[in-house]
Amino acid sequence: MLTPGAAQTLAEQLAGRYAQRIRDRLLAPGSRLPSVRLCAAQQGVSPSTVVAAYDRLLAQGLVEARRNRGFYVREAPAPRRRSSASAAAPAVGATPAPVDATALIRAMFHNRAEGPQPGTGVFPPDWLETPFLATAVRRVTSPAALRSASLQYGEPAGDASLRRALADKLAGLNIQATPAQIITTVGASQALDIVSRTLLRPGDPVMVEEPGWAVEFARLSALGMRILPVPRGPEGPDLAVMARYCEAHRPKLFVSVSVLHNPTGYSLTPGSAHRILQLAVAHDFHIVEDDSYSHLASDQAARLCALDELQRTIYVSGFAKILAPGWRIGYLVAPESLAMRLLDTKLISTLSTPPLLEQALAWCISQGQLRRHAERVRVRLDAARSRSVKLAEAHGCRFVAPPAGLFGWVDTGVDTDVLAQRLLDQGWLLAPGALFHAARQASTLMRINYATTQEATFWKVFARARDALAARG
Repeated sequence: MLTPGAAQTLAEQLAGRYAQRIRDRLLAPGSRLPSVRLCAAQQGVSPSTVVAAYDRLLAQGLVEARRNRGFYVREAPAPRRRSSASAAAPAVGATPAPVDATALIRAMFHNRAEGPQPGTGVFPPDWLETPFLATAVRRVTSPAALRSASLQYGEPAGDASLRRALADKLAGLNIQATPAQIITTVGASQALDIVSRTLLRPGDPVMVEEPGWAVEFARLSALGMRILPVPRGPEGPDLAVMARYCEAHRPKLFVSVSVLHNPTGYSLTPGSAHRILQLAVAHDFHIVEDDSYSHLASDQAARLCALDELQRTIYVSGFAKILAPGWRIGYLVAPESLAMRLLDTKLISTLSTPPLLEQALAWCISQGQLRRHAERVRVRLDAARSRSVKLAEAHGCRFVAPPAGLFGWVDTGVDTDVLAQRLLDQGWLLAPGALFHAARQASTLMRINYATTQEATFWKVFARARDALAARG
């Protein structure tokens, strides 16, 4: 909140708050600032203070005044077109908004309130605290191990002991792969990036589930790809839409979160999985299966890579969601025919990945520590989900997908972009529904994290802000 009597005037504080949001891109270009009267009421200051603050933002070139319409965040300059292919990147009306996705990521690194945030995509740190991580690190940091790991690059494909442990772990998911088919990466995000940079060129069409992970839309857009959004339903992606895209655009790739989909929590059915694979064979495209939430799901869940036996599928996963986000360990599993090409892309980006942490993770997997930890987290998440669902429904939210996994997909009844800005003033970070669409559009939906929304404090603040917004019509 603004602080009277501070070193800065109230107008300076208010201008600084909006300036920081604009620079962090939490207020996207083209967004309208609250009217002077509304902002004054929200902040508990006089209209003249708001006018002075907005004048400062005008002077800094961060906003523009539109006659009889109000103040708007200035649009960023359009990027210079590199080629006709990259100029045609957005497809079928999809204009991704990477600024919003990256803003949500940056906000994860800042404490905006005392306690977990409802819009984040990770577990609170205390959920991930385990004594065995320190034990694992101590085991691999003997003087001899440090000399070996620090004075030379690690293996290009990743530590051999980790790749062997991952091959055994994948067998439990009915995915048969050799260590030679596994490449470790700097998190699952780099694995997805390696696949895109290896198999695609600017202008290539890519099918991506919608709603979907905001960063994936942003990443593909930044690479100049043509994004073809495929509606995601309870059984899987809309197969009719996929078939039309295949006929009209000949897509090169399909990116899917088949198990505990983000943000809906849906999981793919075996029947849908078989039909997707039939489309891939008939129309000659590859499938990337992002299984980042595998540790929260049943080993027997339908996975495309298990059914396809890694012929047209590439499996991607990591450990940031369940164990050690700061270790940034992910991996991909590829058909033998693609493994060397994907490894070459890794080599020209990071050369290798840190072997010590990979060796520590291999120990955690082989000793059963990771499996037991994941079981404990799942039990705790089940309890948190039950509490969160009851609170959400008690405060007027409706779940549009059956609650499952880490995330809930809920209808609030109001524009969640506007609601997110209101709650940001009070220190709460939301994930509004517009973030999860290729073309940004107003939405009444939002994604909640069950682990961070199981206390009544947030829901009381949420309900007040939602009701005030609804009252305005």
